[in-house]
Amino acid sequence: MEFFCYHRDRVGSVGLRDELSEGHWSYMDRYAAEMIARGPTLDGGMPTGSVHIVDLPDPAAARAFAFDEPNYQAGVYRDVLLRRWRNTLGRTMWDFPGSRTGGNRYLVLGLGEGQPADLTVPPENDGLIAYGPLLSDDGTGWLGTAALVRAPGPDAARAVLTPDRYAAIEVHNWQPGGRPS
Repeated sequence: MEFFCYHRDRVGSVGLRDELSEGHWSYMDRYAAEMIARGPTLDGGMPTGSVHIVDLPDPAAARAFAFDEPNYQAGVYRDVLLRRWRNTLGRTMWDFPGSRTGGNRYLVLGLGEGQPADLTVPPENDGLIAYGPLLSDDGTGWLGTAALVRAPGPDAARAVLTPDRYAAIEVHNWQPGGRPS
């Protein structure tokens, strides 16, 4: 089962995040084989959250992944969005055919309302790094759509989702993650 996890940072927690970086990396190293995508969201180069898309056995394992994470345990994060997710591209971010460098990258979150939208991969998808619906725990209810996108700017990134089909669409600067070399 695939899960989308977005830990949003608490204001003023950058110092604590920095102190805990090795604990965070060690924890994430344990899930390297299960990672579909990962990386921080940023505002002006400062972290605002962490995205992890993982393939885990069940919702209990996903909750353990999200809430046992050292930054969460220490209070770096103010909240966590954890949802089932379907990998409509069928690949990881490391399989993205585009360059690992160049271009702007974004997390686009469409928070669902009403009838499901954007269940299939958009036809113009050269910039899609990861894409899929956010689902209820049992996988039957549509709750929105999450995408990691390479785009020239936030408006172009937002355009991967159908306007007026969501209660809200968030666009965050995103950087592909992994343990620094």
